[in-house]
Amino acid sequence: MPDKTNETILILGGTREATELARDLVSANPGARIITSLAGRTKEPAPLAGEVRTGGFGGAEGLADYIRANGVTRLIDATHPFARQISLNAVEAARITGVALDIRTRNPWAREPGDDWIEVETLEAARDAIPPRARVLLALGSQHIGVFASREDVHFVVRMIDRPETPLDLHDHALVLGRPGDTAAVEAMLLVAHSITHIVCRNSGGPAAYAKIEAARQLGLPVIMVSRLK
Repeated sequence: MPDKTNETILILGGTREATELARDLVSANPGARIITSLAGRTKEPAPLAGEVRTGGFGGAEGLADYIRANGVTRLIDATHPFARQISLNAVEAARITGVALDIRTRNPWAREPGDDWIEVETLEAARDAIPPRARVLLALGSQHIGVFASREDVHFVVRMIDRPETPLDLHDHALVLGRPGDTAAVEAMLLVAHSITHIVCRNSGGPAAYAKIEAARQLGLPVIMVSRLK
């Protein structure tokens, strides 16, 4: 059996899967050092097992420097599927340092019978696919909201975990604070309460945000789905 007491594992996190992975690794490897790195976009992230660092690395070279400085023996990419740059940096940093890279990026959602998806490749295409006078749930991060500012003919319902530091640049909108509902029933209540006609989201995959997709299926609502780049 290999000795794992001197192992240092760096998890590139920010997802529910990364949180669960950190918990499992800390439990299974009591002598190892488990570090989870977060981008820092959420003010109060869920509690994490092991050590936590927050902020960027400064590109692939910066990540490689961190790996060397902290004696990292294993690198795990469990970031959001649309966090493409950090995933590219992880591949390059692993090449530079020779550290093993384990990719745990979750698979995208697959269309199910009854789903009404309008699949697009960019946020701009999603914006343009919204019909006039629609009432849209924007299930996107705060950094992606500005793209929709030009649609003054649409009412947006924006869900965020943290209240934005500056007013949203949207002509007609309502703000809902909180995490996605755990069940389709909870999400359906939100959709009905706000008379939502369309959902705009990215195909992030995983169970954490899937309830809104199930709710849209049950209510017969179209989902404008931003697909991952191939």
